[in-house]
Amino acid sequence: MSDTASTRATRNTPDRPLVLAPDLLPSLAPLLAAWVPRQRWFAGKGQQLTGFTLVSATELLPCVSDGTAPGLLQLLVRTRQSGQPDRPAAGDCYQLLLGVHPALPPQLAPAAIGRPADGPLRGRTVYDALLDNRLCGLLLERLRVPGRLGALRFCHEPGAAIPSGLPARPIAVEQSNSSIVYGDTFILKVFRRIAPGVNPDLELPRALAGARCARVPAPAAWFEAAGAEECGETTTLGVLQPFLRGSADGWQLALHALAVRADFTGSARALGHATAEVHTALAQVLPTTELHRPQLAAIAAQMTERLDATARAVPVLAPYRARLRAAFDALATVGHDGRGWAAQRIHGDLHLGQTLRSAGAGRWSLIDFEGEPARPPAERRRPQQALRDVAAMLRSFDYAARSGPGGGDAWSLEWARRTRAAFCRGYAEAGGHDPRSAPELMRAYETDKAVYEVLYEARHRPDWLPVPMAAIRRLAAAGDGTAARGGAIGTAGTAGTAEATGAGAGAGAGAAEATGTTGSGKPRGAAGSARSDGRG
Repeated sequence: MSDTASTRATRNTPDRPLVLAPDLLPSLAPLLAAWVPRQRWFAGKGQQLTGFTLVSATELLPCVSDGTAPGLLQLLVRTRQSGQPDRPAAGDCYQLLLGVHPALPPQLAPAAIGRPADGPLRGRTVYDALLDNRLCGLLLERLRVPGRLGALRFCHEPGAAIPSGLPARPIAVEQSNSSIVYGDTFILKVFRRIAPGVNPDLELPRALAGARCARVPAPAAWFEAAGAEECGETTTLGVLQPFLRGSADGWQLALHALAVRADFTGSARALGHATAEVHTALAQVLPTTELHRPQLAAIAAQMTERLDATARAVPVLAPYRARLRAAFDALATVGHDGRGWAAQRIHGDLHLGQTLRSAGAGRWSLIDFEGEPARPPAERRRPQQALRDVAAMLRSFDYAARSGPGGGDAWSLEWARRTRAAFCRGYAEAGGHDPRSAPELMRAYETDKAVYEVLYEARHRPDWLPVPMAAIRRLAAAGDGTAARGGAIGTAGTAGTAEATGAGAGAGAGAAEATGTTGSGKPRGAAGSARSDGRG
């Protein structure tokens, strides 16, 4: 495995900072090559990891002092994998926060990555710093005082009050990012897979706070890489937001309702209201545009490409490909009469696990605006039809119905049908576009989401694959005319319709995050999404 340092690395001498040691990354590479592929947030599974390139390094706490205190090292590294183009920026960039300890305490043994055999950290134990309460506490202290440290810049909103000394509690659940709760006051999401620019999970909540939308917790502070050398853009690395103490996530609430055979339509209707309020606020404060036939045809072509690629990767999907494509073909012709459809910034990965309901008033909040991790950053930042979020939530209801104690029995599927219809009704009542008036768009977006779920489950949770495949079968049946078209929206009265809506991708397939921040692999509200903590 070969490894290169950033162009700023120079000769390692006793008076040189650790981050400038040319042998820093090469000495860590063998340990990272074994550890990184095992992490939930690593997106390159299935391809051999062949090396790393150092983008930047910042020593947050001294790592080579003579004392017994731990050091803290922040790295941005770009991976190199087999089959990638041979150019510097071809691989994914990841943020690593590494603790360095001369003798790792027993309670931190599960966090160990290894001991470098050479280099500036030789003989010391390197470990995952975000599993160390002490080092997590240091991050909060850095966020309390704006300023720069090495390649990093720490920022916070004017007037934000961040108390000192709040106890840190890392969220020990695998997810697409890492999260830390501080007391019962704040939660910090640390992004792992890094893309240049401002992360939507900072951009959109800040915009909503400016619009006085109370449905989304406003960021209090964040840290970023100031003008990363490869692209010159400021890049968001972590966001601190209020922790919504006592809140319950929508995925767990839905599963509980299914377990006790309880109605969930009132909650779903209120959640539809909340979603429409957020969409309305985003359209007011951020740029909007219109989609006409050429743009809709381009979106349909992208959906078709994703379907074809997924069918190649997951052969069980292949028999349904032609019939599923009918939904995308219909989308491509929607604007034939010259009608335009509004496009705006949206959540991008909405599902039950991305929602929280307060314990007292039962008020819904939406969280985690990063978008689907598998989508390119530019696509996640692009204005889109708001019904894409609606379709994703409908999928989540179906996921819940098929994941709950009933296992997708007739009662559970009817529960999903009624719940989906209630969400759409609430969304329309609060000023959103009535999803039931756009069946072609809804069917296309639900089908696209179900295809995404199939790929996610096949890669990460094969035993969950039957959940999205049930939706695939129903949507394919609609494509050949053997099922009611209303089923795509979940307003028809058959159990088969509920299956088709597959509201589940929003339930366990794409947002794996157990902290109320973003990405766990446990079922929570959507494929690839799991969260268990009330985050705000």
